[in-house]
Amino acid sequence: MTGTDTAPAQPVNPQTPAPAPAGDKDDSRWNQAIRDIMGGPVIISILAVVLALIVGAILIAITDPGVQRAAGYFFARPGDTFSAIWTSVSNAYVSMFQGAIYNFRRPSFAAGIRPLTETLTFATPLIVSGLGVALAFRVGLFNIGAQGQILIAAAASAWVGFSFNLPPVIHLVLAVVAGIVGGAIWAGIVGALKARTGAHEVIVTIMLNYIAFYLIAYMLRTQGLLQAPGSNNPKAPPVKANAIFPPLFGEQYNLTWAFVVVIAATVFVWWLINRSSLGFRFRAVGENPNAARVAGINVKNIYLYAMLIAGGLVGIAGASQALGVFPQGISSGVDAGIGFDAITVALLGRSRPWGVFIAGLLFGALKAGGYTIQAANDIPIDIILILQSLIVLFVAAPPLVRAIFRLPTPGSTPRRPRPIVTKEVEAK
Repeated sequence: MTGTDTAPAQPVNPQTPAPAPAGDKDDSRWNQAIRDIMGGPVIISILAVVLALIVGAILIAITDPGVQRAAGYFFARPGDTFSAIWTSVSNAYVSMFQGAIYNFRRPSFAAGIRPLTETLTFATPLIVSGLGVALAFRVGLFNIGAQGQILIAAAASAWVGFSFNLPPVIHLVLAVVAGIVGGAIWAGIVGALKARTGAHEVIVTIMLNYIAFYLIAYMLRTQGLLQAPGSNNPKAPPVKANAIFPPLFGEQYNLTWAFVVVIAATVFVWWLINRSSLGFRFRAVGENPNAARVAGINVKNIYLYAMLIAGGLVGIAGASQALGVFPQGISSGVDAGIGFDAITVALLGRSRPWGVFIAGLLFGALKAGGYTIQAANDIPIDIILILQSLIVLFVAAPPLVRAIFRLPTPGSTPRRPRPIVTKEVEAK
């Protein structure tokens, strides 16, 4: 024995894994981050659009007469069929690009960029109405009544637009405010019924859509309400020039300053949801209304506030339709199906303000390019509606997209291969 005794060595368990080096931990952290990104909602939304375009290409090829003729003698000359498919699909999507982004066949840049301005024009009401639907989604409410809110807002804006003679800026601002108030009141009815009686917002909003449609149709057929004086057509009088949204880039483009208002509305919704105390309460109620109620949040008031703000946002879309797209006089079709497209935009944008903004641009491009596809290639406009429906289908089914592209599920850990144990090791 010496003066300094050494502790006995601990037995080593061969089944205990050795601690991973620091470098391996960093690699696993990066791998986990990459897995979360690749399986996250942004990638899923992008791949949903890609899948919809692939399926749309198949439908375009099937319905093309040239492809059908070439398929008749496929086994004799298969190359003709594949060539016809490529020609059909490529011409369709090139026409869509030229009708939605930039037309290289135009003689000047100002003329070539016109399709992009048309995309922004179509996207303007889609974005802001999608924001209204998305805001309600974040609170746990299904605002299916954007159509009725657009109709009421458009009627209110048009009435202010043709009934008064005011200075230029003041007249436009008051007409837009009238649309916001009209949409907020119509949606506020839903919020009040939900808060006070527990009425289901889906049923109430759908019924209010019908009420708004037939109410506006009646007012457009009645002298002294919305019908143009001395006319028998169900149409409102033209809006005064001082209440019309001015063009953003000149008279040669249809894009108006309403698009700038939409950008401001997107920034406002982002700030409201992510930076304000009211937005925190919105998110808390949307995640768990019972827990929010226990925490002291008045859930009933939150439902009312959310629907008022959501309706006001949708009201901007109605004002842009009445004061920018149909200044010559609105009719009962002023909503142009935007109210239901807004639900799709909100779903594709994952109810996030800037996601809704990008989704609105995408659907605006589909609408602008769809007319070019039909005119240049004799392809039915219904193909564009199918593309929109497919996008929603794939966005609503993330496991399907992950299965097709073999993407990981966010938060999951990669499966480690089982070690190969030989018989000699097992015997030991």
